[in-house]
Amino acid sequence: MEAAVQKGFSNRFWIKLFFAGYILFVIKVIIFKYPLAELSAIAGAWQKGVILEGLGTANFVPFRTIKMYIDYAYKLNSVENLAGNLLVFVPFGFLLPLLAEELQKFSEMFLNVFTFVLGLEVFQLFSAFGAFDVDDILLNCLGAMLGFGCFKATEAFGRNKNLSCD
Repeated sequence: MEAAVQKGFSNRFWIKLFFAGYILFVIKVIIFKYPLAELSAIAGAWQKGVILEGLGTANFVPFRTIKMYIDYAYKLNSVENLAGNLLVFVPFGFLLPLLAEELQKFSEMFLNVFTFVLGLEVFQLFSAFGAFDVDDILLNCLGAMLGFGCFKATEAFGRNKNLSCD
């Protein structure tokens, strides 16, 4: 029994470590995507006016950017942007429920991903390290929901497999 508890603890430790690494990767890809020199220049030039500039370039209209990417798919890197915003958060929806049993509820996973993504977008709005886009929030959360669906499917498959093996 003690060995099983020890193994469960060890697995949870590695999942937590992997999830933390994944979160750092997401922050790097979304917030710190520019070269260090460019980020330093942005940070060095930051003033209160940056917030007004961010508000001017922000997209608060749902589906505006998504529609633009679809309409101009032949001109823009639409597939990369749409798929990237979706796929980068699939691991979030799959890994978060592995951290704790209470996080295996859809509402808990969604609240966590929404809060995280909103935080990233608001940071971009106020820092000029990117641009606020409500469509990024929609796509990121949808990606996490896909990951959560994969988690639930894997969980159900594992349960069914255990039942058939007994």
